[in-house]
Amino acid sequence: MRQTFEEMLSDIIRPEVENLGYVFWGLSSPASGKKRVVRIYIDHEGGVTIDQCAQVSRQVGLMLEVEDVIPGAFTLEVSSPGLERPFFRPEQMAAYVGRIVEVVLNEPVGERKKFKGELKGVDGDTFTLALEDDTMDFDWLSVKKATLVHEF
Repeated sequence: MRQTFEEMLSDIIRPEVENLGYVFWGLSSPASGKKRVVRIYIDHEGGVTIDQCAQVSRQVGLMLEVEDVIPGAFTLEVSSPGLERPFFRPEQMAAYVGRIVEVVLNEPVGERKKFKGELKGVDGDTFTLALEDDTMDFDWLSVKKATLVHEF
């Protein structure tokens, strides 16, 4: 299977972030407009400060300039995943069983692409949500986007 641009970037950036003592949560880099945006999410026990994001941004920015893996101009953004964190891999969801998750699928199931429910479990590349009236299993490969829903 061919690696996506985001997967390739993640493989390069992950060790750099981890060497600085942070958890590499994930990365998104939608290609839009003239300038690519590379958004890195880092985590740390007790949260992440602005200074820590700036430190990671400087280090990763230098490394990306040297490696020259991103064609053309790009903007690098570093932040914490936040309360409504996006999930980049199914194993990240395991710590959030019992919480509400929102899922957007690549292709509709029935008439729906969007689902929201309580995360019941994660098993390999499959996770289960309890929806209003049913439980449903989702295959990670069918997921376009999955985020934690923060309830106040």
